[in-house]
Amino acid sequence: MTVRTCIPWPDKRLRTPAAEVDAITDEVRAIWNDMIDTMEAMPGVGLAAPQIGVMLRLAVVDGSAERGRAVRLANPEVVDAGSVMRAHEEASPNLPGVSARLERPAVVLVRYLDENGMINRYEFRDLEATSVQHQIDHLNGRMYFDNLSRTRRAMLLKKANKRG
Repeated sequence: MTVRTCIPWPDKRLRTPAAEVDAITDEVRAIWNDMIDTMEAMPGVGLAAPQIGVMLRLAVVDGSAERGRAVRLANPEVVDAGSVMRAHEEASPNLPGVSARLERPAVVLVRYLDENGMINRYEFRDLEATSVQHQIDHLNGRMYFDNLSRTRRAMLLKKANKRG
């Protein structure tokens, strides 16, 4: 297991949709393990494979207080979302030093391939719901700031450029 480097914005891979995972292999499991190590080192509550330059639809999410309970997801997709919204300050290790408050559904039902290659459904709530939606954005070649208005996005990127 290894802590991997998060690729810096504006690397084009962060704007490229990731490829579907055909099968859960030992290689995929090793990538997930590295992703968990990387997420813990940040520290963060989720990570998508494109953030470390791996262009596969893989994500990990762990919003538990005690940690060590990461959900490993391949090809995740939201199949249902609650109507109650939750606000959270979101950020990314790919663009450090800036963040934005976003509202996303507080509960989402996600369909994915689990570590055994089985199709699974899991209901994510609160912080983990925010995180899994954030990771799916990454898998689709989107960053959290793409959910902001044009003006707020421009201000955030200008601030990030000054910091960099």
